[in-house]
Amino acid sequence: MKISNELKVGLIAVISITVLILGFNFLKGKTFFSHSTTLFAVYGNVQKLSPSNPVIINGLQVGSVYKISTDKDMRRLLVNMTITKDIHIPKNSIAIIKPDLLSTPSIEIKLGDSNEYLNSNDTLATESSSGIFTDVLKRVDPVLYEVTKAVSSIDSILIKVNGIVDPNAKNNIGATLANLNKISAELLTSSASLNQLLNTQTGALAKTLNNASAVTGNLAASNDKITSVLSNLDKTTSNLSQLDLQKTLASLDATINELKNAMSKLDSTGGTAGLLLNDPTLYKNLASTANKLNLLIDDIRVNPKRYVSISVFGKKNKTQPLTTPLVDTINAPYIIEKAPNH
Repeated sequence: MKISNELKVGLIAVISITVLILGFNFLKGKTFFSHSTTLFAVYGNVQKLSPSNPVIINGLQVGSVYKISTDKDMRRLLVNMTITKDIHIPKNSIAIIKPDLLSTPSIEIKLGDSNEYLNSNDTLATESSSGIFTDVLKRVDPVLYEVTKAVSSIDSILIKVNGIVDPNAKNNIGATLANLNKISAELLTSSASLNQLLNTQTGALAKTLNNASAVTGNLAASNDKITSVLSNLDKTTSNLSQLDLQKTLASLDATINELKNAMSKLDSTGGTAGLLLNDPTLYKNLASTANKLNLLIDDIRVNPKRYVSISVFGKKNKTQPLTTPLVDTINAPYIIEKAPNH
């Protein structure tokens, strides 16, 4: 089978691009055919660190920087590291950027003492480095390094002292002292008042204790009366406990039931009392009888001769009897019944 020139050129181009990509990633520290671990670290200043810079533990390169990314305000610089060695890194390890005056910067990982280890894609704790000249000074002249460190500490202390004794701080100190004087004067006044309160002769506390003593004395004097009252109360409660309360409640319940029955009978028309209260016939009969009695009394009063004839010479009264009672609105109004319609 004959391969065309175009196919050969295409295969060479694909192989070249693949080799270029693999070589570029290899130079950056990214490998494809061996085990690797990805770790992250966040810095505020990477001190000219760049991809492919070494990652060192105890002087041995164990990986390299793969990528450095940041946000728009440049406050967080995220460093992506590729660890090519199959090693265990404790979780409390610290990643420090070590600048080098003669070579490229590197990341040095100081191993911690934790029994737990970092996994891939975990983030290391970071710490700012002391700088190139500080490292050189520490190696060349340790005594001068300690002196410089002490001078820096003294300088920090002096800065803090100057901050304390500035004009504003002086005013604040003066105001604080004035407040302390005021507080001490108020404490003196309070102590005098407290002494007056605790005076054994005229103090309020002494009077209160005397009153409490008098009250307790009265209680002690009335102890017999209190005992008698409690004894009577005990007797009363014992007598109440001896009563047959259940029987009394049962009797009361029976009485209430009988009263309910009586009221229900009065409210019904089944008996004589119910008919008297609920049937209007008796009222009408009584009203009719009263009307007739009134009519009879009025007729006797108007025509007495009709019922009693005493006169010897008088004539017999031939007037007609009353058919309706006389009107008497002062003493009692009469009820005039209407004749039923037939």
